[in-house]
Amino acid sequence: MAVTEHPMQALAAYLPKGSFEPVVSYLHQYKVHLTVSKQRKSVLGDYRHAGWGGNHRISINGNLNKFEFLITLLHELAHLLTYEQYRNTVDAHGKEWKYSYSQLLIVFVQLKIFPSDVEKALQKSIKNPAATANGETSLLLVLRSYDAIKKVGHSTVENLKEGDLFQTEKGKIFRRGKVRRKRIECLELKTGLLYIFSPITLVKKSDVTEIN
Repeated sequence: MAVTEHPMQALAAYLPKGSFEPVVSYLHQYKVHLTVSKQRKSVLGDYRHAGWGGNHRISINGNLNKFEFLITLLHELAHLLTYEQYRNTVDAHGKEWKYSYSQLLIVFVQLKIFPSDVEKALQKSIKNPAATANGETSLLLVLRSYDAIKKVGHSTVENLKEGDLFQTEKGKIFRRGKVRRKRIECLELKTGLLYIFSPITLVKKSDVTEIN
């Protein structure tokens, strides 16, 4: 996987105004080797603890907007802080990690770095952080509104109406169905099979009316 190592000053381009110095303080204090990665579909960021005499390693996707980049970085820093205190004796996203992540979010929210809508959405994460990005649907929907580049003709599954047709990256055509808890049930037209989609999945609107 292609990654880019960035000197600290270059990191400022990926972060919201007012967050650079506190972020760098954590990176220096815990000797973090930070890399900016190309887009990964399965994860937004990753943490690997330090080996014998080595550095902690964190990678963050470089295609994220500044607010999402910072929040993802704090998610991974929380793993580092949890490892520093407990090593491998606790669950990866257990109560210890949730506490560390909550405390980091509180620190950065108090710096008034985030827009009011992002700050409001973060309050839920502070109270009960989710283990994965898909578990923070309301927060991610707010964050995605700050993306600099928006795909024309695309929408999240949540923003489609029930019955609307859409196309995935692989070219499959689906009809949006009902919400099932936090996911959305969708019918693949060609096979008649039902699939469950995350509400934040970005898809292309389709005007197809029939599949042979």
